Amino acid sequence: MNTMKLILPVLLAMVLSIPGLAAASEFDYGTHKVVYHVNYDDERRYMGAMGNIQNHINAVGAENMEIKVVMHGDGLGLLQTANTNENLRGRIENLKMQNVEFQVCANTLRGRSIELSSLFDASEADVIPSGVAHISWLQHQGYTYSKP
Repeated sequence: MNTMKLILPVLLAMVLSIPGLAAASEFDYGTHKVVYHVNYDDERRYMGAMGNIQNHINAVGAENMEIKVVMHGDGLGLLQTANTNENLRGRIENLKMQNVEFQVCANTLRGRSIELSSLFDASEADVIPSGVAHISWLQHQGYTYSKP
């Protein structure tokens, strides 16, 4: 039993000294500009996407990130679902406090007769003319594309 108490700290030190196992905070990812694309109606995927975005921020640092979540088509369900799902709403609020922007497609609002006021915490400033065109434009502005 006493031998085990001596061996464990040595093994831990050896494992931590292996290259590539440094803590994420020790790795410099630089700065990131990312557009997250949401165009599906799936509550589990919404939760997963919000988790992916938070993990991205945790790895890179909010001060090194520009993140836009572009929603069109069924993707507006993200903000509709947040009206009744407290966990999702909390995740969105937390991401917004870290300067993540949630952008809503005007074509979808018009085409599906969706009132902006029916979307959680959405305002006119969040509306973009076209979700797909905006994603392409952002990529030309240096944003990388992610579809969780």
